[in-house]
Amino acid sequence: MCGIHGLVQLDGSPVLPQWLSAMGDVTAHRGPDDEGQHIDAACGIAMRRLSIIDLAGGHQPISNADGSLTIVCNGEIYNYRELRDELRARGHVFATGSDSETLLHGYAEWGDEVVQHLNGMFDFALWDARRRRLLIGRDRLGVKPLYVMQDGRRLAFATEAKALLKLPGVRTALDREALAEYLHLGYVPAPLSLFQGIRKLPPATLLSVELGGAQPQVREWRWWRLPARVDRSVSGDEWVQRIREGIDRAVHLQMVSDVPIGAFLSGGVDSSAVVAAMARHSAQPLRTYAIGFEGGTAEQLYNELPYARRVAQLFGTEHHEIVVRPDVVGLLPRLVWHLDEPIADSAFITTYLVSEFARRDVKVILSGVGGDELFGGYRRYLGGHYAQRFNALPGWARRVASATASRLPADRHHKWLNVARLAKGFVASAEMAADERYRSYLQVLARDGVAGLLLDAPPPGDDRLAAAFAMAGSDDELNRLFAVDAETQLPDDLLLLTDKMSMAVSLECRVPLLDHELVELAAAIPGELKVRGGRLKHLMKSALAPTLPADILDRAKRGFGTPMGAWLKKELLAVVRELLSSTAVRRRGLFRPEAVAALVADHETNRSDGTDALLALLNLEVWSRVYLDRRAPDDVADELRALSAPRSRMHVQSEPA
Repeated sequence: MCGIHGLVQLDGSPVLPQWLSAMGDVTAHRGPDDEGQHIDAACGIAMRRLSIIDLAGGHQPISNADGSLTIVCNGEIYNYRELRDELRARGHVFATGSDSETLLHGYAEWGDEVVQHLNGMFDFALWDARRRRLLIGRDRLGVKPLYVMQDGRRLAFATEAKALLKLPGVRTALDREALAEYLHLGYVPAPLSLFQGIRKLPPATLLSVELGGAQPQVREWRWWRLPARVDRSVSGDEWVQRIREGIDRAVHLQMVSDVPIGAFLSGGVDSSAVVAAMARHSAQPLRTYAIGFEGGTAEQLYNELPYARRVAQLFGTEHHEIVVRPDVVGLLPRLVWHLDEPIADSAFITTYLVSEFARRDVKVILSGVGGDELFGGYRRYLGGHYAQRFNALPGWARRVASATASRLPADRHHKWLNVARLAKGFVASAEMAADERYRSYLQVLARDGVAGLLLDAPPPGDDRLAAAFAMAGSDDELNRLFAVDAETQLPDDLLLLTDKMSMAVSLECRVPLLDHELVELAAAIPGELKVRGGRLKHLMKSALAPTLPADILDRAKRGFGTPMGAWLKKELLAVVRELLSSTAVRRRGLFRPEAVAALVADHETNRSDGTDALLALLNLEVWSRVYLDRRAPDDVADELRALSAPRSRMHVQSEPA
């Protein structure tokens, strides 16, 4: 695990080592254990290393015996031992025990097809000196991020966008098309980034730069897509067995490590499934880590510690808990800096805090991220189920229900008001087409709402969500939604924040439920088996029934987030009113002040739940102060603290539960 970066001078001029050093210095948190670079005239590749496998011998860059191939790799190749044996049988000689060297020899054997042999999370850069060719690539699901910048004279890449900003002549500016997508979805979908001139390489994509001809040749292509074929020939009982075996295999494979390893444990189905599988394959008690929030009713809705404790006791883990009332005002600038791009998902705060806590003991952590997408765990997957029932009502009953729902107050952090919020959403979308109904659940602001918010709306660009639906080939509605998630929100929101927040504290986070073989298995399961009769994750829960108790499998769904909506009305209220005031909005020059003021007022009075929209605007303004205004995160944090009386107490229980 590390951060990689580098560039190719398309005009043939030499790469200077100080450029690579500057890129590495700004991402030192990704790799505090080691660094290295390789320059061959117009190409330079480099890394910062967090040592996980082959601690002594895995220094990067790694070259083959004659120096014709050199690689830097971020992430882990979980099946590297099997590949090493296969390549040795074909005559390859290895100089290290590193998993990254396997990719190097695999390229020598199979060329670009090497990626088809890999099971892992990774981005990499490989320089082929004989062909004067650079190849960079990203894993199937996009677990590891990779940014690319190309101007007339160079192509540069980095695991984090901030590294590209360190190159000479790079101007930091906001991309207006990306801004509109961010306000619509709450994250910036690939290939866009919020930085003008910098883009994300999409998941499962390779990019090559060839310097050997008269003119440099740049080519980009997709090397894997989620299968669209649903298999209805397999019985439900057989799927249950395959899921059980698939989870066990994936978790066991991802436990490979030469350093201490642990697991996040919320007490939800996904993290509990990972811990259960880890316990089967561990000779020692597992180390598990859970987080809860101190405070009132809203905070307690996010307190999952009793469930985590229950699972920890069931499997005899060495369980550690942290209970926090975080200094959110002080944290935001630093975390937004680490994210590179703001997101409207408060899970980044929770992920950072629990990662920082776990890093005191371990360098590798396993997470349950991905289970909701694979096996149908989100409430939005019930849209078709409830729409069918709503539309079966007589017309007068539908009209009464719609009128009643529209008048209900909304607040996700109070139990019954949250039920009202969900009811409003389901009723309002019941008569929509499936794709638009799904969009209504996901969006932060509707497209017309974005246009009404922006002072200078850009011309309509590509609709990334519509494009994802168009690519989703399955005729199974639930699996279409899975495919759309896998193309959009999963890599560009959940996996991005998981990577950036764990690596902010030099912690490698692995996501075994996104093992590509398990993903391909899940893509073939009929949707009506995944979700049955309104029961989310029906098939997965059936597979886990012999292992996990019913009170864990059937507990109410709660996301891995924060009581952000309540904080926006209390701890963050002064900051919201200042950063989103008419004066501040006019100074930034992006939004209509009256439209922003209406969003704030509606949230404060519970006319609508504006948590995501306000968090999107708040994080964008913090991002603008850090990146566009070029201010140090600590300086911005001090400014925000001065606006609010911070409550910054933290209590830690780190004894085994």
